[in-house]
Amino acid sequence: MIKRDYSESIEKAVVHFRGLLQKQLERADAIKESDGFVDYSKLDKIKIGVCGGDGIGPSITTVTQAVLEQLVADEMKNGKIEFVKIDGLTIENRIAVNKAIPDDVLAELKKCHVILKGPTTTPQAGDGMPNIESANVAIRKSLDLFANVRPVKVTEQGIDWTFFRENTEGSYAVGSQGINVSSELALDFTVTTTEGSERIARLAFEFAKKNNKSRVTIVTKANVIKTTDGKFLSICREIAQEYPDISVDEWYIDIMTAKLVDEKRRRDFKVLILPNLYGDILTDEAAEFQGGVGTAGSANIGKRYAMFEAIHGSAIRMVAEGRDIYADPCSMLRAGVLLLEHIGYADKAAALTKALDFCMFEDKKFVITGRNTGVTTKEYGEYVLQTTKSFLK
Repeated sequence: MIKRDYSESIEKAVVHFRGLLQKQLERADAIKESDGFVDYSKLDKIKIGVCGGDGIGPSITTVTQAVLEQLVADEMKNGKIEFVKIDGLTIENRIAVNKAIPDDVLAELKKCHVILKGPTTTPQAGDGMPNIESANVAIRKSLDLFANVRPVKVTEQGIDWTFFRENTEGSYAVGSQGINVSSELALDFTVTTTEGSERIARLAFEFAKKNNKSRVTIVTKANVIKTTDGKFLSICREIAQEYPDISVDEWYIDIMTAKLVDEKRRRDFKVLILPNLYGDILTDEAAEFQGGVGTAGSANIGKRYAMFEAIHGSAIRMVAEGRDIYADPCSMLRAGVLLLEHIGYADKAAALTKALDFCMFEDKKFVITGRNTGVTTKEYGEYVLQTTKSFLK
């Protein structure tokens, strides 16, 4: 066996890794210095940025914006709420500037308080597009949206879960900055910081406390990924000690995916805390119980900003087939519910939730199929809006 000299390849990797370490340490310092959460009730005006995104994104986002504008019409008239359309977060524009978020788009996003965002397309290996980072991941990091909150509820099955997925660290923190050390070896990185883990854990426990949730479940793979997952688990345990009235259990991600299918055990889960990658996977599985990813919305929460979106992809094939006008808007509408709750309109959020449950699972007067066998996205949005208004009377 010939022993090869890898010193040059290793040195290049070390230089790259040193730069990543520096940035992550600086990010941890910035978390320590961040201010408290925005109090929306004290703002003169709440600015809601709207980004259509790619594929079916513009279709479902336009309908959701129209529903929300009707529900907060009075607030718009008196200047309390303003919707701002932000163009440019498309795959074509991102490729043109070779950035996950074009600079002018990011500047506009930062002028808003909350964002309603349609799904965006992310390039992947072999598709011929540049290796730019996911727009979602980039926005979450740029605006420090550290908590991805995804509720899933199926009353008849005893399911009432709220997932708190850490949103800025884990396997996604430097997901587009791995190293091809040589032609035989590629490395990616997982990031866990004390500050990042503490704030997602505390947010989850505070939610459980305020909403009378009796149990918080911590999900990791700390038995194998001992350093980063181990740190995440250890910090969650420390935060749990501040909430003695809440029971805490721990599960590994592989068995957790199985237990969500267990009809008896899954009723026990209430609030779940997970690192980034596990949270992404598990919440998609969880959404299937509610009717699929098209039925679930997602909140990305930070102290200064918040973003609300569907949990599914951009489905660009539907546009190519001319079916985007039939796209299901329910996931975006569920995101609209979370947006309303976040900015302080719980009554309107509750009415929209009730309407969505009624339209999707009970009445079914109009059915959306994604094809011309059902109603259009716009027609379904109007159906949900009129139902919501009836519940508000």
